[in-house]
Amino acid sequence: MAASGTDGRVALVTGASGALGAAVARLLDRRGYRLALHYATGEDRAREVAAELGGPSTVVQADVADWAATQDMMDRVRAELGGIGVLVNAGAIRRDGLLVTQSVDDWTQTIAVNLIGTFHTCRAALPDMVRARWGRIINVVSPAGLLGSRGQTAYSAAKAGVIGMTRSLALECGRYKVTVNALSPGLMATPLTEDVPPEVGAALLARTAFGRMGTPDEVARGVELLLDADYMTGQVLSIDGGMSIS
Repeated sequence: MAASGTDGRVALVTGASGALGAAVARLLDRRGYRLALHYATGEDRAREVAAELGGPSTVVQADVADWAATQDMMDRVRAELGGIGVLVNAGAIRRDGLLVTQSVDDWTQTIAVNLIGTFHTCRAALPDMVRARWGRIINVVSPAGLLGSRGQTAYSAAKAGVIGMTRSLALECGRYKVTVNALSPGLMATPLTEDVPPEVGAALLARTAFGRMGTPDEVARGVELLLDADYMTGQVLSIDGGMSIS
């Protein structure tokens, strides 16, 4: 049975200044969790999200690609809210380009934030869950990690790596009643997709069953399912309008 805020559960949402992270934060707030809202660069937006919440929350900043910074962030969350019971990794960067011409810095930074950063947050939060013998880790991935995508070798590789890590970590954590799953959204109208060329966006929408983008709130409902699913772990839940089956 999923925990509630009344028994001390704390949720950390990375990328809470983004559209999906904000939607997830609002959902968890309605469920009674105390919220830690992470941002990398969008402090003003993260504080706006915090102001929308009814329950206790704190806003924390960190470059999750930096292990020491991630540890410091987790220590601040514990000091202000308590041990972490739910981790939703919704933060991401996307730096597209054909591999033959893409800069090495852009490629490696995409891997560092999206893949290594997810490892850092999982590694830093997991001891709380193991001690509590309960926890939920939800890693946001992408159809690009399942299917591949032209011009997104770094992003695809990072998200595919997160899927592999999710499945392996699920096997490690089951004995502690900690589930580890991935949530794969389709195309949403968010700042991360604003620079997608129109022809690319049209091609992606054509692969959906509905012919439209999803909304962050529609995708965030998958988090609620994963919170309550005691016997579901190591899975990828795709909420992408059918994009990944076409």
